[in-house]
Amino acid sequence: MPDTPPPRHVLVTGATRGIGRAIAAAFVAAGERVTLLGRSPESAERARRDLGAAHAVAADVTDAAALEHALKQAAEQAGPVAVLVNNAGGAETAPLARSDVETLRRMMALNVEPVLVAARAVVPAMKASGGGRIVTVASTAGLKGYGYVSAYCAAKHAVVGLTRALALELAATGITINAVCPGFTDTDLVGSAIDGLEAKTGRARDDLMTEFTRHNPMGRLIRPEEVADAVLWLAGRQAGAVTGQAVAVAGGEL
Repeated sequence: MPDTPPPRHVLVTGATRGIGRAIAAAFVAAGERVTLLGRSPESAERARRDLGAAHAVAADVTDAAALEHALKQAAEQAGPVAVLVNNAGGAETAPLARSDVETLRRMMALNVEPVLVAARAVVPAMKASGGGRIVTVASTAGLKGYGYVSAYCAAKHAVVGLTRALALELAATGITINAVCPGFTDTDLVGSAIDGLEAKTGRARDDLMTEFTRHNPMGRLIRPEEVADAVLWLAGRQAGAVTGQAVAVAGGEL
């Protein structure tokens, strides 16, 4: 029988809820040594216990120094990070008239800057070990445009561009860098958005759900576990030739 490879240290940011939690759960199920990074110590530790993950650290990813410290702490606890999953992020909805430079800066600070900060923190050890995997959860908003989320679209397009550039820069090191681009996904964030629209507009929930699913040719929301499966594959030991890609997990949405 072939030797079973030892577990790798996998760190997932934004791992306490939604897509990030599903990704962390998938890596735990695969037998990897998983560190969850959440915004608060309490939520990160609670998710760690629930999922049976190895470790938990906390940081506001928009605070570069705090993120660097958390990544250093994780490496001290569980060894160098072999797989980094950048999942933390978020969107703001506003028409152009209310989307100012500060809106754009917030979206870049939340969605783009942490990807660069985290890469700078983990890549040296990955190089020293002969390789690694970095997967960032972007969005179909990084592949196309949507109305009323212009700053978010700009940030997610930047994530895809950064992914492609770093993948080329590091291609000869054994480190692969990819992004997954989910469409609208069945998370509590989408549920809260629908609840808010229902309360504000009085529209039926089914009608609002149709608005969220109309871009998806399958006519449904994406499941977090489907995104997690794509991340798991890109992070796999046999995916060493796949780098610089932005993989849509969106039911055929283009």
